[in-house]
Amino acid sequence: MQPSPLPDPKAFAHVDTWVFDLDNTLYPVTCGPYPQIDRRIRDYIARALNLGADEAHRKQKHYFYTYGTSLLGLIREHGTDPNDFLAYVHDVDLACIPADPVLREALEGLPGRKIVFTNADTPYAERVLERLGIAACFEGIFDIVAADYVPKPHRATYERMLARHGVAPKTAAMVEDLPRNLEPAAQLGMTTVWIKNDGAWALPPDGKSELMREFEAMGRSHHVVEDLATWIGALRRPQAR
Repeated sequence: MQPSPLPDPKAFAHVDTWVFDLDNTLYPVTCGPYPQIDRRIRDYIARALNLGADEAHRKQKHYFYTYGTSLLGLIREHGTDPNDFLAYVHDVDLACIPADPVLREALEGLPGRKIVFTNADTPYAERVLERLGIAACFEGIFDIVAADYVPKPHRATYERMLARHGVAPKTAAMVEDLPRNLEPAAQLGMTTVWIKNDGAWALPPDGKSELMREFEAMGRSHHVVEDLATWIGALRRPQAR
């Protein structure tokens, strides 16, 4: 699947709200803390359920694919305290994330309001946005706590996010690294933008998502992006003369 060409600003004239995922979307997969978080989730499960590392990893991925996050699986099947879980798994070193002035400039020039929609919690999201130097670009964060711990891709959580922030889906675009998290957005009428990656976490167990099948079958409607800052930069509002 080839990336979309640089966008025509006229094609996005209807978009007045941009909804961005956080991890592996606003920064490249290669420089993020995901390996730390993944390991800490596994370690938490091993400790909480008294499991070996291999079985904890199996449980972690089973919960992720079944519930959308390992956390929701732990809550529903084991009554886990979500605050304890979130505090532990997000206690990571973010020094691996560099400031991104190019992305900041692109976001500052992007017409419309910007919201972060994440399966992480707000304190962690704020730390990431500060590291990137783009916190001031966003008017709000809809996190896993606001979602009552029911994560993307559960459709009810998208509806809750849209209502909380007064977003009309037909005039909104959502940017994500997980195709399955874009499917409910597309169903609701949002324009979808996939940050292309080859990470195993980006695909369901069968290696495909319905959105990816739609890409391949129809070849239209959604957008595939490799370099977010460059792509957004093409949508910047014209500078006054």
